[in-house]
Amino acid sequence: MPTNLRRAASETGDPLLLTPGPLTTSKSVKEVMVHDWGSRDATFIGINQAVLLELTRIIKGEGRYVTVPMQGSGTFAVEAMLTTFVPRNGKVLVLINGAYGHRAKRILDIASRKTVVHETPEDSPPDLATVERILKRQKSITHVFAVHCETTSGIRNPIEAIAEIAARHGKRLLIDAMSAFGALPLDSTNISFDAVAASSNKCIEGVPGLGFVLCHKDSLAETKGNATTLVLDLFDQHQNFEKTGQYRFTPPIHVIVAFHQALREFWAEGGVEGRGGRYAENGRALIDGMRALGFETLLPAHLQAPIIVTFHMPRHPNFVFQRFYDALKERGYVIYPGKLTVADSFRIGCIGRLYPKDMEGAVDAVREALDEMKVSLVAKAA
Repeated sequence: MPTNLRRAASETGDPLLLTPGPLTTSKSVKEVMVHDWGSRDATFIGINQAVLLELTRIIKGEGRYVTVPMQGSGTFAVEAMLTTFVPRNGKVLVLINGAYGHRAKRILDIASRKTVVHETPEDSPPDLATVERILKRQKSITHVFAVHCETTSGIRNPIEAIAEIAARHGKRLLIDAMSAFGALPLDSTNISFDAVAASSNKCIEGVPGLGFVLCHKDSLAETKGNATTLVLDLFDQHQNFEKTGQYRFTPPIHVIVAFHQALREFWAEGGVEGRGGRYAENGRALIDGMRALGFETLLPAHLQAPIIVTFHMPRHPNFVFQRFYDALKERGYVIYPGKLTVADSFRIGCIGRLYPKDMEGAVDAVREALDEMKVSLVAKAA
């Protein structure tokens, strides 16, 4: 292995995480975690309240939506959303084109909620005509579940069109916006949804440990008694905040304080437009560079979200993914293996405290890794 490698590093000297979260965070976000706060201390309660209010601004939902936080990863928030908002006699149309749609289906199955599935391939959005037909024929459906950006592939699903169809048929929409929230627009004044789930360690660029659900106030008020678990009951969690301003159980205090700092930096960058714009530039730099080396993307441009990009695994006898991965890590870039069920692939994320120069550096590292493995790919036209 070469001894004079150029190693990329974050502000704190760590490898750059080209992943969909956890991701590279700013030094200032990390630094606020060096202090301790009591969970019932007025200073921390004020910080937490500020976080909850700020999050509703991102969807332009002030006054109509409330943020209900949920300790744990993003999946905790998704399960809390599904099992709180779907009543025991409800039925959900689950739109699936990747692992996270399948995960939602499994959550609903375990909670004994009835489901109808519309599944499309991992590189294809839901078929809107089929969604329309299902809702026309199955009047007993009460809710529609959709993933905004499915990180299995990086596909951007047409959430606005899905919302319009659901609203027209009188169905309630629940959204998993885990990897899209804060980068892709989601305007509650233009589209109708009961709730949207996301987490601290994605496009807001905080650290892992806190999920949250933005809930329409009127819809949340109807959910009493729906929850199948104590800890994931959003209605009960919200009621406790209303009464005391505090969590029912120990919160991830340092995560929340870091999230507060991350939100400050999010707004300073220009909110959704600024953050999403930077990620789009990252995505262009990555895709253009990788295609110039001969890699093929799974998705066409009109379906590609600027969150994570899936590349087909090269069909070259010398290409070994583990060697490729290790070579990139030695150069300071950590990528993700593929999650597709139909093709060998790997993924490179565009989010986190990264800039186009970092993506260009990653492409250079890929070029060096290919040279080491003696892999030459035929360049494809962009």
